[in-house]
Amino acid sequence: MSMATEQKFMELMKQQAAYVEAIGLMAWDMRTKAPRKSAEGRSEVLGVLSQKVHDIQTSKEMRQCIEELKGNVQDPVVKRAVEEAEETYDKNAKIPTEEYRAYVTLQTKAESVWAEAKENNDFEQFRPYLEELVEYNRRFADYWGYEDHRYDALLNNYEPGVTVKVLDEVFPKVREALTQLLIKIKTSSFKPDPSVLEGHFPKENQAKFSEVILKRMGYDFEAGRLDETIHPFAIGLNIKDVRVTTKYDETDFRTAVFGTIHEGGHALYEQNIDPKLALTPLADGTSMGIHESQSLFWENFVARSEGFWKNHYELFKSYAPENFQTLPLEKFYPAVNEVKPSLIRIEADELTYCLHIMVRYELEKSLIDGEVEVKDLPVLWNQKMEDYLGVRPDKDSDGVLQDIHWSGGDFGYFPSYALGYMYASQFHAKMQEEIDVSQCIEEGNFNKIKEWLTENVHQYGKMKKPLEILKDVTGEELNPEFLIEYLTRKYKQIYHF
Repeated sequence: MSMATEQKFMELMKQQAAYVEAIGLMAWDMRTKAPRKSAEGRSEVLGVLSQKVHDIQTSKEMRQCIEELKGNVQDPVVKRAVEEAEETYDKNAKIPTEEYRAYVTLQTKAESVWAEAKENNDFEQFRPYLEELVEYNRRFADYWGYEDHRYDALLNNYEPGVTVKVLDEVFPKVREALTQLLIKIKTSSFKPDPSVLEGHFPKENQAKFSEVILKRMGYDFEAGRLDETIHPFAIGLNIKDVRVTTKYDETDFRTAVFGTIHEGGHALYEQNIDPKLALTPLADGTSMGIHESQSLFWENFVARSEGFWKNHYELFKSYAPENFQTLPLEKFYPAVNEVKPSLIRIEADELTYCLHIMVRYELEKSLIDGEVEVKDLPVLWNQKMEDYLGVRPDKDSDGVLQDIHWSGGDFGYFPSYALGYMYASQFHAKMQEEIDVSQCIEEGNFNKIKEWLTENVHQYGKMKKPLEILKDVTGEELNPEFLIEYLTRKYKQIYHF
């Protein structure tokens, strides 16, 4: 093995990173600023660029570099990059290049059609695109191979090490615990009054408050920005350019404020990856579950806590409309934490949130395994929402069309939201052993929290696998009891049971 091979490998990594950044920038533009009529042409461009990435990842040069470098590299970053490149090569080489390009083009078109279908409440407009996306994902899963469930092959793209067997063991435990908590909450004599949060709240003021909180969290606006979109997301173009988007609702500030903090948690992860990993595939979150653990940590464990509002309520009122000025914190805090099963996932309270994920997990698992078809989704969706949450959508835009994920072909992604919540609970418990988290939040001292997360999670990027990080940080495997204990403790206090 020569240094020339290592240099050639790193040059391939840089080329790949350049294309990926260009694709990311176009994706951000399409979801925020691009005119609607640009979708068709942009889809073709993204297809070409994505094929270039695929070509690099599956090239003879890449295979040669992997073969020569594997087991012969001392530098830990290069060693891990080679491992990542080999995994990607093995996976992508199984997909014909033209088929991959056609799929990427379809993804981009489908996302644009989904946005229009959602706006028009027209599932049939989106249905043929979704059917094609599902068929591609079934085929890709067969290309990659699996042991028990076809869906496992897709789960592996987002949460390596987690399988249907794991989820089918963990999710029912959480569902049972949440169901029991919901019963106690519904029968409690105390009920928060959400009407105290009503009133017109200009989005300009919501944005100003959100920007202040992002800065206090440690989000670097010189390496990012905040924009408006139909479906909130964060996107890391590179370590020095990590962007946040949000959705404003002038009748309910919670959508934007908590949504922005959530996306800010994602962004902090990517802004604080070790610079040594830049221009390699390692400069990214290790899994979507670990990524979600960071966003949910900030949104729920920090921003929905009583200590957060004790510190930030006066600041909030300086941006809030008149009706909040005489509202005591004792009524505000329970109101923002009201438990009320709802239709929309991104607006769900933190207790029922996981139930939304379980609806989606069970549907897409059945889709990929061939047990149900796309045409059946609206009816099945509505029934599961009623079974799990006791609510039934009266239109598909509030039901099966509400999420962007399927339009992008992101099958296997949804479980990561619930897994992230479990990871966050374990991280929170461990952090409590080392620093006084509650005191930090109440004092508005977020630096210690951010530094702990950077030291234990952020800096590693993809240097460690998700379950490796969980075990290294907490000393144990995935354990849903931490989430159950956290939610039980919090809502016992709020609902007095």
